[in-house]
Amino acid sequence: MNRLYPHPIIAREGWPIIGGGLALSLLVSICCGWWSLPFWVFTVFALQFFRDPAREIPQNPEAVLSPVDGRIVVVERARDPYRDVDALKISIFMNVFNVHSQKSPVDCTVTKVVYNKGKFVNADLDKASTENERNAVLATTASGREITFVQVAGLVARRILCYTQAGAKLSRGERYGFIRFGSRVDMYLPVDAQAQVAIGDKVTGVSTVLARLPLADPQAEPVSQAASVETAANQSAEQRQIEATAAKIQAAVQDVLKD
Repeated sequence: MNRLYPHPIIAREGWPIIGGGLALSLLVSICCGWWSLPFWVFTVFALQFFRDPAREIPQNPEAVLSPVDGRIVVVERARDPYRDVDALKISIFMNVFNVHSQKSPVDCTVTKVVYNKGKFVNADLDKASTENERNAVLATTASGREITFVQVAGLVARRILCYTQAGAKLSRGERYGFIRFGSRVDMYLPVDAQAQVAIGDKVTGVSTVLARLPLADPQAEPVSQAASVETAANQSAEQRQIEATAAKIQAAVQDVLKD
């Protein structure tokens, strides 16, 4: 289970915050006794927020996994603003009690990473997808399907961390980023993807299948078939031309022999 996820159960991004909270809690406890309780509450909260457990990873090649824990707030057909194509959009809202480590939803190659500055409105709102600070990862699966997954900052989240770049290969379930304190992830999939979740569903990072994406693009098949038909037609015309030429030559030879 940990083969592709060699990370500590408490994310390194939280170590300075947890360490600082623990030291401050101990200091206030020594000096002020029970007045240290709020500091201990913060330390415990930070400890649970930065937890980052390994999970079982479904291996169905058509499965698109949830990159984070959270609640589904959008399942709709929309425009992928990074590729300018129609897409199936699935958005996941994370509250401060969810795991905020982001993992790759599929086996893919990163083609581009796009960062946009923005606001910090509530990530539960639809306008957060276009107005908030965000970081988009554009990727292509091994079979050539293009998907986009976007880290979106929230009302409290002020720090988006992305550890991948163009050219990198990600395995499903592999960690690629982190967002501190409440946020959202938007997924843009090809329109033939079949959603496996609905608005309001709670999802578990890596374990939950968000959608099933066919390995082959169905729109590419008619083009291929048309090309095959055209090739066959061309070959048939060439064959008829060869046969006609051969018949003329044979007739000419017969005329010579008669003379």
